[in-house]
Amino acid sequence: VQLVESGGELVQAGGSLRLSCEASGRTFRHTMSWFRQAPGKQREFVAAIIPSGPSMYYADSVKGRFTISISSDNAKTTVYLQMNSLNSDDTAVYYCAAGVVGRQVVSLARLYDSWGQGTQVTVSS
Repeated sequence: VQLVESGGELVQAGGSLRLSCEASGRTFRHTMSWFRQAPGKQREFVAAIIPSGPSMYYADSVKGRFTISISSDNAKTTVYLQMNSLNSDDTAVYYCAAGVVGRQVVSLARLYDSWGQGTQVTVSS
């Protein structure tokens, strides 16, 4: 599975952004997730979607502000992350990830075998 993220940019606090992740390859069994990594910090889980439900999962820090969604056609799958009410703590490189990952462990980065190159989100206060 190949993943390409887009949509990251500089935004003011309180603003919104939508990130996109285009996935090519066989993804019908895959959990699709977003992680982020801020300077000097470990990569952390943001949100996940299991398409068969679909079922969505969120980190507590983004619950109520971020929404993950997915669209698919015969050629490709696109995963979105709608981010609202952004604050400086949301500043990070955001990564899309894909893998055959069960619902109870969606937050574990080591279980994902495909990653995108990342897209920078910067929130100015």
